[in-house]
Amino acid sequence: MNHSRCLANSFVFGVLLLLTWPQSAHAYLDPGTGSYVLQLIIAGLVGGALGVKIYWKRIKAFLFRSSSREQDGEDAGS
Repeated sequence: MNHSRCLANSFVFGVLLLLTWPQSAHAYLDPGTGSYVLQLIIAGLVGGALGVKIYWKRIKAFLFRSSSREQDGEDAGS
C-alpha cells in the first residue's frame, strides 16, 4: 500500500514538473551573469574549505577511529 502511494506521489510530482517546464526560453544572459556564477563557485569552494578547517579534528578523529577499529578487529581475530 505504501509503495503505491509513493508511486502515485512521484507520478503527480512528475506531471506538475512537466507542466511548469517552459517549452522554449528566450532569455538574455548579460556579462554580469558569468561573474556572478564564478563568484558562487568560489564562495562554495571557500565555504567548503572553511567547513573542513573548522571540523578537521572531528573528521580526522572519525577517520582514524574507524580505521583503528578495523585494525583492532583484525588483531583480535588472529
